Amino acid sequence: MRTHTKEKPYSCSICNKAFSHQQSLKMHSRTHSVEKPYVCDICCRSFSRRSYLKAHLRTHARVKPFPCFICSKTFSHLPTLKKHLLKHASKE
Repeated sequence: MRTHTKEKPYSCSICNKAFSHQQSLKMHSRTHSVEKPYVCDICCRSFSRRSYLKAHLRTHARVKPFPCFICSKTFSHLPTLKKHLLKHASKE
């Protein structure tokens, strides 16, 4: 319900960023610490969030689910595709 009311009662004691849910604050707190509980079994790199590990694993699997609609080049990560699209925009 807090999501709809935009109430954010949980704030980070380090940067004052506010969150609707305590779990979101807990996940955010890892950005300020060295706590990285999610470890890649292939290269031992560690991550603060499961979603970051999941995205990282695509690089080992060579999975590239994000295609450029202009040149058809594919990318492992959406931010990389977005950066690539800026190159097309600057050519116009």
